[in-house]
Amino acid sequence: MTPIPERPLSVRFLRFLGPLVLTNVLNALSGTLNIIFLGQLLGAASMAAAVGFFPAFMFLMAFVIGLGTGASVLVGQAHGARAPEKVREVAGAVLLGGVLLGVLVGVAGAVFAQPLMGWLGTPPEIQADSVRYARVMMFGLPVFFTNMLVASVLRGMGDSVTPLRMLMVSFALSAVITPALILGWFGLPQMGVASAGWGTLIGTLAALVWLVWRFHRQSHLLAWTALMPHLRLSRRFLTVARLGVPTALFFITSAAADMGLLALVHGHGVHATAAWGAVSQTTAYVLFPAMSIAIAASVFTAQAVGAGDTARIDQVTHVGLIMNLVLTGSLAVVVAFLAPQIAALFVQDLAVIELAATVLRIAVWGNIIFGMASVFSGVMRATGTVRVPTLMSLGCLVFLLYPLGRIFDSTLGLPFIWLTYPVTFAIALLLQVAYFYGVWKQRPVHRLI
Repeated sequence: MTPIPERPLSVRFLRFLGPLVLTNVLNALSGTLNIIFLGQLLGAASMAAAVGFFPAFMFLMAFVIGLGTGASVLVGQAHGARAPEKVREVAGAVLLGGVLLGVLVGVAGAVFAQPLMGWLGTPPEIQADSVRYARVMMFGLPVFFTNMLVASVLRGMGDSVTPLRMLMVSFALSAVITPALILGWFGLPQMGVASAGWGTLIGTLAALVWLVWRFHRQSHLLAWTALMPHLRLSRRFLTVARLGVPTALFFITSAAADMGLLALVHGHGVHATAAWGAVSQTTAYVLFPAMSIAIAASVFTAQAVGAGDTARIDQVTHVGLIMNLVLTGSLAVVVAFLAPQIAALFVQDLAVIELAATVLRIAVWGNIIFGMASVFSGVMRATGTVRVPTLMSLGCLVFLLYPLGRIFDSTLGLPFIWLTYPVTFAIALLLQVAYFYGVWKQRPVHRLI
């Protein structure tokens, strides 16, 4: 028989990218919907109480994001080399490590939730609600960590559809549970701001239970019975950690810088904090597709390395850059054009709407630049080159993001605090391009597993 020709890379990229983008958009929509429920049903102060915890939550999630990145690279190379036992070894090690980490971080975070929110400069009138919301989210960290790592492993195998289905289960339940707890439907207790946290936690847990059941019925490569013998902290976990820790440091530093900027915003009052929440939730819709393209580029590069087809890497890079310009750029234009209408989805306060619309038109363009830089770093990361690209990004975050925010706040005013994002990302992109073409492309590429 004549073999079926392989589809062009751009087509395979889009087939993988479509569900991945939908997953990230739906993930952002889940958080946005919770914030809308809080803002519309409980008011701007309740909304501000929840969004004030977001940078701290991302700070706590940073290491598991790094582990997921390392796992997708290692699984991608093992999958490209057609080595299912190695896929299970990586999955078992990283899932066990993620659960243990979630328990440790969750307990510590719940204990120190109150001083943490105070350190963030949370306004006194919303601090008690912020602490209640934070403690629910801390309690759920083992579940959230496991969910993220399972999705990363599946994407490394080239499966971007199953994580989307998991999120659909979680989203549907959360969209019912959150308002039910806010308004006391079905005789449930009214739990205020914490309702959004409980809705997210219960929905995520249900999605994981559904996945275990589905994989068991399919006799999947990662079915529970097949995965159990590999649930140990083997040397694979050390390799994943080596790949993931620099990425985790990037997200930790990014979250810390965001918390610093949020402290500046808190200084302008509750309305400014509420506007931060609206802007953060909206720009996620532009940022997540950009990050999805970078993830896809990293997965396809890892699989090419595993299969010994390193000549495909240049094509993956080119396709990733073009798609970022087209997809992320188009979305940024839409957000800038509809900024007032988008801001009005979150709150009814005209002052918050006006501020958020102004900020959106300043900040949204930085996501395109971030997406371009992420394609270069994602491709390099998939071959094991992590340290230098990450250090360049870290340097920009440490020495530019917060200092520029202070300068813009004091000279140009509150809305221009957000100008620091496009400026910082542009400098990071220039550094990534210089290293990619000047150093990385001159070195040989080796398989990691």
